[in-house]
Amino acid sequence: MKIFTGTSNRPLAQAICDSISMPLGACTVDAFPDGETFVKIDENVRGEDVFVVQSTSPPTNHNLMEMFIMIDALRRSSAKRITAVLPFYGYARQDRKDQPRVPITAKLVANLIVAAGANRVLTMDLHAQQIQGFFDIPVDHLYAAPVMYDYLKQKTLTDLVVVSPDVGGIKMAHAYSQVLEAGLAIVAKRRKSATEVESMAVIGDIRGKNVLLVDDLTETAGTLTSAATLLKRKGAKKIFACVSHAILNQTGIDRLRKSKIDELITTDSVLRPALDGVPITTLSVAALLGEAIKRIHSNSSVTSLFEFKGGRTS
Repeated sequence: MKIFTGTSNRPLAQAICDSISMPLGACTVDAFPDGETFVKIDENVRGEDVFVVQSTSPPTNHNLMEMFIMIDALRRSSAKRITAVLPFYGYARQDRKDQPRVPITAKLVANLIVAAGANRVLTMDLHAQQIQGFFDIPVDHLYAAPVMYDYLKQKTLTDLVVVSPDVGGIKMAHAYSQVLEAGLAIVAKRRKSATEVESMAVIGDIRGKNVLLVDDLTETAGTLTSAATLLKRKGAKKIFACVSHAILNQTGIDRLRKSKIDELITTDSVLRPALDGVPITTLSVAALLGEAIKRIHSNSSVTSLFEFKGGRTS
């Protein structure tokens, strides 16, 4: 077994290797003067079970292309099996035709991963779980929830209510509420544009309670911050937010600095610089991904990684 990584999240790839006591595979990933990506695998992979770790975070298209080229290089080097490890799967929000004459880009990306030569996919917290069905190869879908649960349990929060910032996230919020033995509420929202969200009402009792907002990803933090403002207005005490993938741009950082959120808890699925003035806690999913890689290699069950307290995290 060998593990390689592109340039999107090298620290996570190294942490995965450290967690399972393996060296990170040697490869050269560079660019020609015109911007074209060049990849060379610097060690023998003939007949090996190979894993390519690459988050498709910004710059999304560059990181995707880098992964396709790495997979192609490994396939042409006679690797026995290639698993694309995507801690964050980009383009997942474009998973359906929600207006006329638009693509289903999540399906296109799935086709391209297969066309490049991947034999299977390992990913975490997809924006929509049905994206697994876009692939004609096996997909192992992990959840960051067990890592989040462990951290939240240590905080011993009292009077806790788990809140979904929109109707679509109710399943995830329900799973958190069951394990944390907390209440459940929903924020009804209306999306004005890709960057602007208006929170309108809270369904559930949150007055005088500590609130945990849960979501799979945030970029501009519009949904989270507008929900937090509404919850504070409705009498919530402390507000925490749990987000698997925090792909924060400058708008999101500015909003979080001014927001009512006391702590944003996220993972290292995407590489992010240190942010001043943002109350952010980053938990590592390296051990989770490392254990999944080990089990895929040995053809063991991956299911138990997202079973928690006798129930599932999904």
